[in-house]
Amino acid sequence: MESLRVACVIPTYNGRKDLQRLLDSLDSQTAKFDTLIVDSSSSDGTTELAQSRADHFVGIASKDFNHGGTRQMMVERFPEYDVYVYMTQDAYLEDPAALANIVRPFADASVGAVCGRQLAHKDANLLAEHARLFNYPETSRTKSLEDAPDLGIKTAFMSNSFAAYRRQALAQIGGFPPHVILAEDMYVAAKMLLAGWKVAYEGSACCRHSHNYTVKEEFRRYFDIGVFQSRESWIGEHFGGAGGEGLRYVISELKYLGLRRLWLWPVSLWRNAMKLLAYKFSKQEKHLPMPIKKKMGMHKRFWDSPHG
Repeated sequence: MESLRVACVIPTYNGRKDLQRLLDSLDSQTAKFDTLIVDSSSSDGTTELAQSRADHFVGIASKDFNHGGTRQMMVERFPEYDVYVYMTQDAYLEDPAALANIVRPFADASVGAVCGRQLAHKDANLLAEHARLFNYPETSRTKSLEDAPDLGIKTAFMSNSFAAYRRQALAQIGGFPPHVILAEDMYVAAKMLLAGWKVAYEGSACCRHSHNYTVKEEFRRYFDIGVFQSRESWIGEHFGGAGGEGLRYVISELKYLGLRRLWLWPVSLWRNAMKLLAYKFSKQEKHLPMPIKKKMGMHKRFWDSPHG
């Protein structure tokens, strides 16, 4: 694995404090890698920090940022790497071996992508803590298309906050998509699985990353998730839907809260009901007026793009 050239790619926008924390955590990593930062015209000092700390820096106009397209642009601008580890500016690494651990599964030549484990931030609320525990277990697993009948859409589970991709596999499936509202990570994982690659989840590669979303923020996020899954219906056709995953999540969350926090149960049920409503509503997005879609979703700039 020492022979692999590794790049850590970080898209940034007005997050100087978070980026400082992330870059400081990268300084302690045992793995060898280069830091590549692409900044969307920040105005809070992020640009200057990125320029001073990155091995390679690229600046773009904020209007040109796209979740998939910007990530693919960095692969094409810097094609000399074997593995690209993507992180978001609001994540960071506590374990000095985290980067080495997320790259380790590539020792299997059939692995095209690796998802790391996310631990909640130390200021996370109980619901944010549960979300990380539910979606990111300790146990590692390598998945192939053969797992789809059992795992459904979770077969292609991936996260853009801490995930690694093999350049060869990315090239084979056409790279990151330039036209999705979010979930470019799941799109790539699904394409790789369909092309015969395996996707690994590495429980020993941990980052800190979570969100204390409000009900409104969660509604908007799940509206966008529904838009993605509606427009990329091929994923559901090949892997199936979430099935009973939503109900399993609600039951798990209530158990996590426990009887000692019974007063939080109505909050949990209300939030999950709003997520379901947003998801169902977004399935009809093709019939909705543009102003409504912009108001409902979290990624509003998507609707101003040619693909919106």
